[in-house]
Amino acid sequence: QVQLVESGGGLVQAGGSLRLSCAASGRTFSSYRMGWFRQAPGKEREFVAGISKGGRRTYYADSVKGRFTIARDNAKNTVYLQMNSLKPEDTAVYYCAADLSMTPAERPYEYDFWGQGTQVTVSS
Repeated sequence: QVQLVESGGGLVQAGGSLRLSCAASGRTFSSYRMGWFRQAPGKEREFVAGISKGGRRTYYADSVKGRFTIARDNAKNTVYLQMNSLKPEDTAVYYCAADLSMTPAERPYEYDFWGQGTQVTVSS
């Protein structure tokens, strides 16, 4: 089991930046591949970014490529999502997720553990 707690959300103007953090506790953090997802009102939860257990491989949704960066610090049991050039369409609740599998994954059902989410609102 791993427990995940997101932080860093808030209100920002379009073009601004935010850095989300997800702190993990429980089993060895480096055993988990990690992902960030988001869910806007009335929409399905969608993949944003993922990172391998060691942090060497990252992958992104097309909608955030070049603007968002995922990173992890296994010594601090934390995964980050740096979000730059934010747009109003990035407004959503952002969730971090963890899973013990090895292969990259972009679907919510491929992750077993979830945080409670943090709200990101981008004003125009």
